[in-house]
Amino acid sequence: MDFADDRREEVIKYCIDHYGREHVAQIITFGTLGAKAAIRDTARALALPLDLSDKLAKMVPLTLNIKLKDAIAESAEMRTEISRNRDARELIEMAQRVEGSVRHASTHAAAVVISEKPLTDYVPLQRSTSKKEDASPTTQYAMHPVADVGLLKMDFLGLANLSILDQCVKLIAETTGEHMGVYDVPIDDEKAFQILGEGDTFGVFQLESEGMRKNVKQLKPTTINDLAAMIALYRPGPMEHIGTFIEAKHGRAEISYPHEDLRELLEPTYGVLVYQDQVMLIAQAFGGYTLGEADILRKAMGKKNVAVMKAEHDKFSKGALEKGYTQDQADTVFKLMEPFAGYGFNKAHAVSYAYIAYWTAYFKANYSTEYIAAVLDSASGNPEKVGMAIREASRLNIAVKPPSINYSRSGFTIERDAEGNDAIRFGMAAVKNVGAAAVDLLVEVREAAGTFNDIEDICRRVDSKSLNRRTLESLIRVGAFDEFGGRGNLLESVDRIIATIQRQTKLRESGQTSMFDMLGESVPAPMVEIEISGSDDTTDQERVIWERDLLGVELTQSPFTREMRQQPENIIVFAADITADLSGQKRAALGQINNIRDLTTKRGDKFISLNLTLLDGDIEMVVWPNILEQNPVLWENGNFVSVSGEVRERFGRVSLSVETASEYQLKSEGQTEAEAEAVKNEPAPVVRAGFNEESQPRPVLNDPVQNTLPTSKPVAVAPQVPQINEAPSTNYNNSAPPIAEPKPTTTEETTLTTESAAPNDLDHGMNVGPVLVRVKETGDAAHDRYRVEDIMRLFAEFSGSDPAILEIETGEKIVRLEMPFTVQSGSRLTERLHELLGNGSVRTAAV
Repeated sequence: MDFADDRREEVIKYCIDHYGREHVAQIITFGTLGAKAAIRDTARALALPLDLSDKLAKMVPLTLNIKLKDAIAESAEMRTEISRNRDARELIEMAQRVEGSVRHASTHAAAVVISEKPLTDYVPLQRSTSKKEDASPTTQYAMHPVADVGLLKMDFLGLANLSILDQCVKLIAETTGEHMGVYDVPIDDEKAFQILGEGDTFGVFQLESEGMRKNVKQLKPTTINDLAAMIALYRPGPMEHIGTFIEAKHGRAEISYPHEDLRELLEPTYGVLVYQDQVMLIAQAFGGYTLGEADILRKAMGKKNVAVMKAEHDKFSKGALEKGYTQDQADTVFKLMEPFAGYGFNKAHAVSYAYIAYWTAYFKANYSTEYIAAVLDSASGNPEKVGMAIREASRLNIAVKPPSINYSRSGFTIERDAEGNDAIRFGMAAVKNVGAAAVDLLVEVREAAGTFNDIEDICRRVDSKSLNRRTLESLIRVGAFDEFGGRGNLLESVDRIIATIQRQTKLRESGQTSMFDMLGESVPAPMVEIEISGSDDTTDQERVIWERDLLGVELTQSPFTREMRQQPENIIVFAADITADLSGQKRAALGQINNIRDLTTKRGDKFISLNLTLLDGDIEMVVWPNILEQNPVLWENGNFVSVSGEVRERFGRVSLSVETASEYQLKSEGQTEAEAEAVKNEPAPVVRAGFNEESQPRPVLNDPVQNTLPTSKPVAVAPQVPQINEAPSTNYNNSAPPIAEPKPTTTEETTLTTESAAPNDLDHGMNVGPVLVRVKETGDAAHDRYRVEDIMRLFAEFSGSDPAILEIETGEKIVRLEMPFTVQSGSRLTERLHELLGNGSVRTAAV
């Protein structure tokens, strides 16, 4: 049973209230160590270098549920590494021993068990793995054992698309005054079927994947039944008949039947066996089964038990012969049924999903702004999905406005300008580090006394509980306070703003919010004015980096984004334009390199796979050895490149095989097309977004305090691994000499002032000063300990002469650990730390 994902808990609560708490429980599920996880966890336990485990894990083929022994057989690269590297060989051997072991327990996403008597009479129970206080208990038996003991197992699945549809109809009512439900939607809307036929399926239920998009574009559905059949066919077994179904629908192939007696059953699906229902009806009509026996046959086919299948085949043949069919005819029909029974949908399920797919397509085609706003609201809290939805909005020419302290609410909303154009306003709760509870308090204050006039007005009216430092900095960085000053200037004033908010909150709580109350007057308590310049000295690139990190996508157009939008039509700048239909054709694209993966051919030649970021997402590219050798320095993360090559499709994944490539040089500000053309052939420095000196985001430091970094550079020694919540060890390994323990200090003792901080410089490998890494405690001591150990291993790999500092956020305090060893600072170390911890966690500054 499918429910809106934001209301699934209501259904479980209803069951508990109706049947009793002792009779209802959710079902446990066990997470096990897969091939990659086994490698990484084993390497961590054995204290092996992080780059070794990363390297081996990346060699595991991208096959679902692949085992390590199969990965070794398939990957020549892994076999080579194991044969020449003893550590790698021992790591893989140990990883194979723990592979498949239970790593953790969690709650099944859908399964709920309901019993007539108290569940404790049948199965052991335990507290829920959820942290919610009122969560129902879970069984200690997994899903299949629960069913084996004869209990009723229900699947209550939460579908995000049902929540999206619900939010969409609410937004339509708010913006247009039209009150409609999904059952009011006409089932023959031309615009809905048009976008489906064009493969415009982002946000359309069940039809978003590249493979499904390709098939539905070829199918060009015209009815709900067409969609139901495609949804049912797109799975192992039936999938091989999709082409036949499409060709027969459009009259390009003759419709045939395994036997004329089956025409009536197969005619609605153009002679193709699509649904489990058809399997059961054929068993009844052709093999003499009852419907109950036919259901047993369906289940037996799904389990693929050889002995049971042979018995059922014999039974089917006997029934067919009794009805006057030949043995060959019986064998042909049975073999036709077999792959469908195990994987096919029943028709009711397929049709219900087809309706949801059609409804989502209808609202996207006819109420695009409201639908994309609902999709964004559903994706809130997932920056990657939010970014994809905003890029889709851009493709549909729907404006998305940045968060605003005066206009945003918790979720995404729709605004209409004076000219009657609709735009989506970014919800503040969708900003990373900003919670819905804090936003609700801000909106409540704003609605009670009107919009905020200036920073002082915010400080006077907002409670410190709803606007702490982290929330304030995040909102400033994404532009929520732009109407009150430049982002850089606001960030430099964060300390004063927070202090003023806290002071005003204390005054209100103590009853000293006004003067002359005894005389009946209401004069606000005096407050120091916070002067903030309206000019903004941050660069476009700084704002882009902040927005990508906190929103999942940039709303500020970078210079490169603006130039991409001005490209001619033959240059691809939208990832959605690279589709499987283009396989074998030549195409040119313009974008930014990211996520480079080093690979080798069977002959041992190096080549790379990478992502090219376009306006609406990434496309995968492969650069073969002959192209890589022509200009190896071109292929670095962050570079802007113009490429051309052949579109290739394999296993549903589309990529571009690069044949030509060149660096793309951005025009300088104010530069004309002619001037840009004149300097195209001049040598230019490599441009890396976010890493060139002019665009590097400024550090935002907390309280002005003294610098305690050492004045002389200590001798480099092997680093130890400090443990979260444990006393630091004095030895890293048996062979390392003893070293001094890091000296913990409080925030007030160590944080640098903004004025004293030197600009970041991460764009080279030279020694540029201390490396400062900041991590935040997650509450999971084991996880935190592993993270710190990984950081220490990276420090050990990059031994040098620059001081290393680790800052650990523990609640309201920051503990600084000055490492008793030195490292080699620079872009390589920074990139590795970013891979481990995420952007924004590393800073390099000269002392």
